[in-house]
Amino acid sequence: MKVVIVGGVAGGATAAARLRRLDENAQIIIIERSGYISYANCGLPYYIGEEIKEKSALTLQTPQSFYNRFRIDARVKQEVIKINRDEKTVVIRRIDDGEEYTESYDKLILSPGAKPVIPPLPGIDNEKIMTVRTVEDTFKVYDYIENNSPKKAVVAGGGFIGLETAENLLKRGIEVTLIERSTHVMPPFDEDMAAIMHNCIKDNGIDLRVNTSVTGFNENGGKIEVSIDNGESINADMVIMSVGVTPESTLAKRAGLETGIRGAIAVNTNMLTSDENIYAVGDVVEVNHYVSGKKTLIALAGPANKQGRIAADNICGIKSEYKGSQGSSVLKLFNMTAAATGMNNKATADSGYDYDNVILTSASHATYYPGATNMTVKVTFEKKTGKILGAQIVGYDGVDKRIDVLATAIRANMTAFDLTDLDLAYAPPYSSAKDPVNMAGYAIENILTGKVNQVHWSQVLNNSDDDVILDTRTDMEYAMGNIPTAIHIPVDSLRERMGEIPKDKKIYVYCQSGLRSYIACRILKQNGYTCYNVSGGYGFYSNVVKGSCLEAEGTGPCGLKKC
Repeated sequence: MKVVIVGGVAGGATAAARLRRLDENAQIIIIERSGYISYANCGLPYYIGEEIKEKSALTLQTPQSFYNRFRIDARVKQEVIKINRDEKTVVIRRIDDGEEYTESYDKLILSPGAKPVIPPLPGIDNEKIMTVRTVEDTFKVYDYIENNSPKKAVVAGGGFIGLETAENLLKRGIEVTLIERSTHVMPPFDEDMAAIMHNCIKDNGIDLRVNTSVTGFNENGGKIEVSIDNGESINADMVIMSVGVTPESTLAKRAGLETGIRGAIAVNTNMLTSDENIYAVGDVVEVNHYVSGKKTLIALAGPANKQGRIAADNICGIKSEYKGSQGSSVLKLFNMTAAATGMNNKATADSGYDYDNVILTSASHATYYPGATNMTVKVTFEKKTGKILGAQIVGYDGVDKRIDVLATAIRANMTAFDLTDLDLAYAPPYSSAKDPVNMAGYAIENILTGKVNQVHWSQVLNNSDDDVILDTRTDMEYAMGNIPTAIHIPVDSLRERMGEIPKDKKIYVYCQSGLRSYIACRILKQNGYTCYNVSGGYGFYSNVVKGSCLEAEGTGPCGLKKC
């Protein structure tokens, strides 16, 4: 059997290695357009910032090492320019000299990945405008910094690569303006959760512009003027375009293979295309979203690796299926961590679910053990069943392990009631006896079983003047910031002062995080009041609405740093 693989990196290289492990006699050829057969794509921005110092650390395999270990013929700086499906051949061009030749195949795997979106803006061809997608791109950016000592940079696009590159340029002493055309950075997150990241970005010295679009470029006096849609121009020494990627499906389209959304290659669960001898994997394919079941594009290394393995299995006669992606991802943003899995609010609404969210602030570990930090946890659930549909967490320590638990819960079709039952590891330096994941389950369970009614800040701020807002925090917390129209009664004094609260009105209750206000709601409800717990508390409000966390400097009333 002869298998030709178009593209290396995650999907193609994984498929090749798996094929060899399953079939020692197969002839396996990888054709890779870049100069590197397998590299750490997600690590590229960190080389720019000199967190990763050696070029060799970025290259996971070389053609020679791949041959030595697997006897796989990996050819770099070559590209497949045509597929002859009837003859089962591909036409390959050597990039260095332009020479073309033909290679036959029994099975073909397409893994060309995705390419950066380069909008057709005036002046876009300027050499000072670069991308960070391949190793070559990264070396170009690094060398430009070394040779030109730029003082100012503009990064267009606030996704993973845009944020990571902006942070690493800042580490190199470069002043950075980050431009994002939508309302917030990081599309997998809801706007309210992204607002916490906005505060972190700005606090670390990046000039963040959201709801802003780049309209063109003009070189002037050795600088590049970046025009934006409000008529302003920003002078910079370099520009990084990171406004997204699009499937590199040109080859597949020319071959007449079936395509789907945004031109991505359509595949079945075996990663087989519309041609029985051609498979496709990675960023070039459309997949089913695991939660919604809808077709989607998810350009992440984890799914690409799994798909490469599944394609190889099926080529070798092993029945293997890709059951869908849920977009589990994590981002390092300065000393903060942001992670998401499943669907955000927009995707959930578009999928037709009747859903709600809980938002809670939880400590990374037991608060009496030194060094605890807070994380904001948002979990989306189906109202009817309590099924977990998505989760987003922004914080510091322990974010990654909680999102992985919630990702597993989604994959297992768990409900909030299942989250409360999870038996998770506990010791004071690592967690609390009731882990934040358990707490999310308890919060949803309380809503589903009618123990508490919930309301979100957007509803409170648009409330009727006849409704009552109740602040149940301590005097110290209240003095640091409050809702001016709120009645202030600390929760510990509530039973004695209940007479100050009108019984014929709706009562919206908040504390710092949502826990004490829940207790207050239980007290009030059992005394005949119509009470609503404000999700996320004042800490969430101060981040999202006021644009800062009141206790970001030092230690707040709850005793936690980064409260």
